[in-house]
Amino acid sequence: DLTMPEMDGYQVLSALRAEGLKAQVIVISGDVQEQAVHRVLELGALAFLKKPFDENELRQTLSQLGLLTQPGQTPPQTRSLTNTAISFHDAFRETVNVAIGQAAALIANVLGVFVQLPVPNVNILEVGELHMALNDAGSSQQLTAICQGFIGSGIAGEALLIFHESEIADIAQLMQRQSSDYSDLEMLLDLSSVLIGACLSSIAEQIDVVFSQGHPQILGQHAAIEELIHVNRKHWKKTLAVEISYSLEGHDIRFDLLLLFTEDSIERLTQKLTYLMT
Repeated sequence: DLTMPEMDGYQVLSALRAEGLKAQVIVISGDVQEQAVHRVLELGALAFLKKPFDENELRQTLSQLGLLTQPGQTPPQTRSLTNTAISFHDAFRETVNVAIGQAAALIANVLGVFVQLPVPNVNILEVGELHMALNDAGSSQQLTAICQGFIGSGIAGEALLIFHESEIADIAQLMQRQSSDYSDLEMLLDLSSVLIGACLSSIAEQIDVVFSQGHPQILGQHAAIEELIHVNRKHWKKTLAVEISYSLEGHDIRFDLLLLFTEDSIERLTQKLTYLMT
């Protein structure tokens, strides 16, 4: 894998090379940026498969590399298999991991940069914690937060993309803004629409649902925080929150994506993920 805590996949490949270890490595990752694929092959990986991978594609890759045991042959080593239960948090984190990788590939193409991906944080927030987080995002003079609602197949929530004011000029330069008529807020709304839309579309595709998405709005300006919480209060007693912090390599730019799923959505998500894992 590429996106891992402590050491990421690139660092593992570099360490294998530095220590002269003759491991045969295939990378399977949700980070599908062209530059990610190029980098791992340069670091010695034999192949790259994107998540979620197809079983036939994996078999074909192993066969081409001479790593697949032929029928009738006994593998040199056998390993006992155990049925390990996969928790909802782990399954959902992996689903989000694939989604943010696909969104990063889009952003990388739009901005012409390499996007560094984190391990997503998945937590259950109480309504008070959510209220505080939204208030902080909406009231800070140093932050601009874009929110966009989504709903479909019994799953609903809000996506928030948070930009730091000091980075907006750098983002405008990367997007090669030509006209002064194209304001900072319009630029951020467009970028948010691409990033949030790509994440939600990938999650929806993986769990086989269709999301209807609202128009992106500026939190605290076009969308009042109190109103957002009041409308969703009965659904947000407990909120499934996913936190993702994107950063752009070679630039002091980071934007944070927060996906908030209503408490009512958790049961439906659990059903969908259970089906996906079986």
